[in-house]
Amino acid sequence: MLTKQKKAKTIKEIAIHDKDTGSPEVQIALLIKNIEELTSHLKKHLKDKHSRRGLLQMVANRRTHLKYLEKSSKKRYNAVLKKLNLKK
Repeated sequence: MLTKQKKAKTIKEIAIHDKDTGSPEVQIALLIKNIEELTSHLKKHLKDKHSRRGLLQMVANRRTHLKYLEKSSKKRYNAVLKKLNLKK
């Protein structure tokens, strides 16, 4: 789970405007941070199947947001991929 400080820092880095919390770019960035933290948790706790299910849901949600962004705005999609170091 992300702390308030980590979440605020991530939003500040990616946000399009000052009060931006719901744009696809911000949501993707927050999902990536959550996925990274949960992945490190699962490396320590191999038998935690419930958290693994949550991880798979987050990955699917991130994929859905990326598809939406790609379909709606190719320019913003490419910018997000570059900014967050994601591969196409």
